[in-house]
Amino acid sequence: MARIPESELILNPDGSIYHLNLLPEMISDTIITVGDQDRVARVSRHFDSVEVQVAKREFVTHTGYYKGKRISVVSTGIGTDNIDIVLNELDALVNIDFVSREPVEAEDRISLKIVRIGTSGSLREEIPLGSHLATEYSMGLDTLMQFYPLMETGFETEIAVQLQLALGIGFLPYCVKGSDLLREQVGKDMIIGNTFTCPGFYAPQGRLLRLQPKLEDVIGKMQAFEYDGVRFTNFEMETAGIYSLGRLLGHEVLSVNAIVANRITHQFAENPDQIIDDMIVKVLDRV
Repeated sequence: MARIPESELILNPDGSIYHLNLLPEMISDTIITVGDQDRVARVSRHFDSVEVQVAKREFVTHTGYYKGKRISVVSTGIGTDNIDIVLNELDALVNIDFVSREPVEAEDRISLKIVRIGTSGSLREEIPLGSHLATEYSMGLDTLMQFYPLMETGFETEIAVQLQLALGIGFLPYCVKGSDLLREQVGKDMIIGNTFTCPGFYAPQGRLLRLQPKLEDVIGKMQAFEYDGVRFTNFEMETAGIYSLGRLLGHEVLSVNAIVANRITHQFAENPDQIIDDMIVKVLDRV
């Protein structure tokens, strides 16, 4: 395959990938991603040993062993723009030869297992604070997949089209299903839900401070939306990007969320840290 130019695959002087600052041997093929860089240490403190600790910008990575299994934890920051960086660079670390600057042959490609651990707000009154939720379908309300040749199933495309009509928006969202394998393995006793990935925290999620959201009653419309049995349960800001790039690059991906807010009852959890820590241990035990 063609050599990838220096301007496209950017490496640091030590040979590490540009943003993550990692060398290929520094990561495992099992990766947990978190949004908050401080949450990396909250995961790795459960490790038996930590062999790699690297930090650059908002991207922090710890790699070590948990009950004999090598696991990496990587912080992504907030939003699908950061997911674009993290997923592409993680894939490059295992599927591009940094010396020849060529992708490895198809039969030698590595499929990573990537589980996102995040926090989320519920769109359903019946989903209580403190729940752990594993996402089946994610709907991207951002524009990342305007720049990639994402192949959606006919069912996924129809969900996106119907949502576009329901919200009255001028762009077509994208809808992607996560890994069935990881959902069964990691999310087996969690609530199985469907997640909106929003391009912001305030108006895109229906929050009103001093600026009036352009979309009227967006939360009500999101809550009411249903297509062929698919209803949406929560929203956050990364999952659709992870699911889409995971599909395009051939990785198994899953997003699990600690429900710390309920946007219908207007409640926020009193013990969000404990809810997150419980989910961290559950994922580590299963991944």
